[in-house]
Amino acid sequence: MSERLAAASFGDVTEEDLRERFDRTDYVADDRTVTTVSLALQLGQPLLVEGPPGSGKTELGKALAKGFDTELIRLQCYEGLTAENALYEWNYTKQLLAVQGDGGRGGGREAAVDEGAAGSGVGSVFGEEYLLERPLLRALRSDGDRPPVLLVDEIDRADEAFEAFLLELLSDFQVSIPEYGTVSADRPPVVVLTSNRTRGLGDALKRRCLYLHVEPPSFETEYEIVRRKVPELDAAVAAEVCAVVERLREESFLKQPGVAETLDWARAVARLRHEGDEPIPADAIDRTIGCLLKEAEDVSRVDTELLERLREAAAAASERVD
Repeated sequence: MSERLAAASFGDVTEEDLRERFDRTDYVADDRTVTTVSLALQLGQPLLVEGPPGSGKTELGKALAKGFDTELIRLQCYEGLTAENALYEWNYTKQLLAVQGDGGRGGGREAAVDEGAAGSGVGSVFGEEYLLERPLLRALRSDGDRPPVLLVDEIDRADEAFEAFLLELLSDFQVSIPEYGTVSADRPPVVVLTSNRTRGLGDALKRRCLYLHVEPPSFETEYEIVRRKVPELDAAVAAEVCAVVERLREESFLKQPGVAETLDWARAVARLRHEGDEPIPADAIDRTIGCLLKEAEDVSRVDTELLERLREAAAAASERVD
């Protein structure tokens, strides 16, 4: 990596720097994405990325961490996720041993809390040595050469209570632990939140973030992605793959194939093809359709007529990349 890139910090990164970092990690980003991400880095604001599943939202967080050579801390959200699951946990076994080793001198939970909620009292079982970091706390207390990238993945899967809990972190880069005190980041992490829009997010969370909506890529962009991510597939067949996926997205399926499905199919085609094979035949598309469509109702709609239209799209693909 060049000295200019190595020396750049998150606050002074330019769009040119960011493009080069994305390029080095084989992440293909359009102008709007580059501008929005660079502004989020320069302003020190969290970035909320929404879009359909498989559109590259998670990859954006991974590309940032890899491009800046810093730690990626990922929190995968799910229904029922609590603040304690995401932030911290007490080492109860170690606490119990400490209380038992107190010799009955009254050093139990009540005494520990009385000595100071911040865990500073002598003999407190809510001190630093008993605190176990979970992703959010680890991101705030990271002491690496660069601040980490905190990827809060699929925030829409968590409930509204957890979303409200995140507000303090997103606005002030700090969290409050009742028995311990307030933990603030000396160097705020880069925060990327992703959402598949399975539910609407609150206005309070959105106000704290810059916003980026990721759409399925154009044929040209997806072709470049496939060429970078599946280099073993020759250019003509890569074009066919992207043309077939583009045509499939014109259908009113329950779940449109995303970039992730395109890459899965490209790798499958690369495995199945032999040197000198003809372009992708219709029966091969039919046999591998499970790489692209993940709903039974969608698969059942792939009839002979649609397969022929897909084959026609593949046959015309070479003209689009000459």
